[in-house]
Amino acid sequence: MKFFYYLNSLLLNIVPSFVFQRRKNQLERLFEKDKQAIQARVDYYCKPNELHELPSDATTQYSYRRRGKSAYFYDLKQYLHYFPKHLKFAYYFGDHVKVESQPTLYKARPTQGDNSTSVLFKLDKMRHFRFIEDNVEYADKKDMAVFRGAVKQKHRIRFMQAMFGHPLVDAGQSNPSKDHPEWQQPFMSVDDQLQYKFIICLEGNDVASNLKWVMSSNSIAITPKMKFETWFMEGSLKPGVHYIEVKEDWSDFEEKVNYYLQNPDKAENILNNAHEHVAQFQNKDMEDLVCIKTLEKYFSVTNGGKEGSRG
Repeated sequence: MKFFYYLNSLLLNIVPSFVFQRRKNQLERLFEKDKQAIQARVDYYCKPNELHELPSDATTQYSYRRRGKSAYFYDLKQYLHYFPKHLKFAYYFGDHVKVESQPTLYKARPTQGDNSTSVLFKLDKMRHFRFIEDNVEYADKKDMAVFRGAVKQKHRIRFMQAMFGHPLVDAGQSNPSKDHPEWQQPFMSVDDQLQYKFIICLEGNDVASNLKWVMSSNSIAITPKMKFETWFMEGSLKPGVHYIEVKEDWSDFEEKVNYYLQNPDKAENILNNAHEHVAQFQNKDMEDLVCIKTLEKYFSVTNGGKEGSRG
């Protein structure tokens, strides 16, 4: 899949500009009835409405070059084709999360505080935007939670210290541990994890990479309050509505899990809401239009108020 994605990205370089404008016009007509919902997402990702002047040496398509992070590079490049090459932009590729003084395209941003100059874009999507079909009904799953993943950050270590060996959790570390060799447990596939009613989603350097596929499954995500968000709009998710939120020290984990085990109707409501949230990212044509419109707004506030799109 990656090979064909990169091949397609390279072939886009030889497509005439009028083809991109025609594609944009077709998408706008196709989703005319969804115009308000699309604009709401665009405004969520790109918050600034006032003009921001980028420095004279800011990147343009003429100077945009691949320097590592190929997935990020092509994820942005495929939508830059819809805009004139002279337009300036600022971007950051990687897991580092920071709020710049000028509007900057990021994969992730903080959910708290003024994050308006961090403009979210759909980056590293082959890794992060992975949804699944879960053929196991919630009622037929094990009455437990599961976690498998690398444990390096302090908050992940805190989770393992609190929950390893708990009777309601099958918790395992995927990387070796000198201090706690017992934490390292055998590999568990996604299909194996889907046998559990609850799946632990822990943020890493930014968001929890498994949250998206978990929310598309028939298992419920459990996580402390989320500190970061991406194109998936994690900051718009509500505890008790889309997922189960627990305290940072995991002291209320058992109480929360038992509540939903005893109230399966409440659990099913969370699953339905999670699936509804996921659905808005599963229409490729709509995703293309939201990406285009997000860049269109970004260029309008960073390039002197010009709309920026070809035409």
